[in-house]
Amino acid sequence: MGLRHRASSLLLLSLALGLAVALVSVSAQQKFGINYGQIANDLPDPTRVAGLLRSMNVNKVKLYDADPRVLTAFANTGVEFIIAVGNENLQTMAASPAAARQWVATHVQPYIPATRITCVTVGNEVFSSNDTVMMSSLLPAMKAVYAALGGLDLGSQVTVSSAHSVNVLATSFPPSSGAFREDLAEYIQPILDFHGQTGSPFLINAYPFFAYKANPGSVSLPYVLFEPNPGVRDPNTNLSYDNMLYAQIDAVYAAMKAMGHTDVGVRISETGWPSKGDEDETGATVQNAAAYNGNLMQRIAMSQGTPLKPNVPIDVYVFALFNEDMKPGPTSERNYGLFYPNGSPVYAITAGSGSGSGGGSGPGGPLNPYYTSMFSSSSKLAITFPTGVVILLAALFL
Repeated sequence: MGLRHRASSLLLLSLALGLAVALVSVSAQQKFGINYGQIANDLPDPTRVAGLLRSMNVNKVKLYDADPRVLTAFANTGVEFIIAVGNENLQTMAASPAAARQWVATHVQPYIPATRITCVTVGNEVFSSNDTVMMSSLLPAMKAVYAALGGLDLGSQVTVSSAHSVNVLATSFPPSSGAFREDLAEYIQPILDFHGQTGSPFLINAYPFFAYKANPGSVSLPYVLFEPNPGVRDPNTNLSYDNMLYAQIDAVYAAMKAMGHTDVGVRISETGWPSKGDEDETGATVQNAAAYNGNLMQRIAMSQGTPLKPNVPIDVYVFALFNEDMKPGPTSERNYGLFYPNGSPVYAITAGSGSGSGGGSGPGGPLNPYYTSMFSSSSKLAITFPTGVVILLAALFL
């Protein structure tokens, strides 16, 4: 490429980015968060990821660590971050408050206020293991991190929580009968007490895909994809549910109430749908992934609540930003991403902001505040906002 042509391209890119920033600033922020996993060997540099998320107008990100490259790249962007203490650190932090103080001093304090760290998750799906030592260490580690944040005057800015699989529930339907597993009660009760005392949310990783994959003959696909269906009625409350995720959220509220807590909020820290799977992973298709995430984003854009909590908008972090090629397990584990590592979308992302239910995927839908696609010939990112403005960001991932 000649120097003159290259300079012209850079100038066009600079102008396009400037236009994007100007237009994004007057467009509504997207209300969903995104999980940014990095178990891959081909992901773009975090600075480019920051540009992608800013172009999408996404301002909430959840990490599975406290990667300094990411936290530095997102400085002064206004993006809110959930960062994480790994399971491997729980026992040490539970036994040593000094270890928790050192972790906070290293991974939180240096980045605030430039990077908006708003929550630290201590452990991930700890109760999905059979490690009783780790289970017993979870709450003491959470308390140690909370105390460390307070000691640095960060307690009012950063909450402390832990992400749990929805399988901590023994019963999830009808939602009003939601109950935690009896074998976990001794751990979950004091954790709920901690959340009530500190004002932090209870985090749940919920995947209706797993329910459908396990029983495709008895679980309604439209019901799990937020598509039109007759719905199901809770006989105890007479509330009607037209999707599984909302039923799972309300089951968690019921389980917490049974333990004496109506003062703790529920946040979905992970949910998503794979675009590809093994032969026995029924439902793992591009079409279903686009439908699930597109319809979910539409409801989030509407600030919709669940039947039990209609005035409390659902708070959701979609899994995941990228396909991660080094994740172990079935093929689906490596195919939850909205984007390929080169920045091109796995499928069209469509979300709505109007009234009504359902929604759909693909460009040009009736409720479509943004549509993102990559043009492979020149690596251009096209985003259409509600105003109909189209922004072309050339060579974002070159």
